[in-house]
Amino acid sequence: MEKYEQLKQVIMECEEDFTKLYEKGVKAASTRIRKAMQTVKALAQEIRVDAQATKNELSAKNED
Repeated sequence: MEKYEQLKQVIMECEEDFTKLYEKGVKAASTRIRKAMQTVKALAQEIRVDAQATKNELSAKNED
């Protein structure tokens, strides 16, 4: 759950930059958004791997 909370935090933190870029035309916000999205990508992959491992652990326990 910690990674999920981190993911939500990154998304919330970049909301202002989305507004700056798309509504106000501030080009520098694009760089910050791209950096945030790279972090989102990494966190999402970590969550995906962890979810798969947890599923496999639960399956192994149910087989016993």
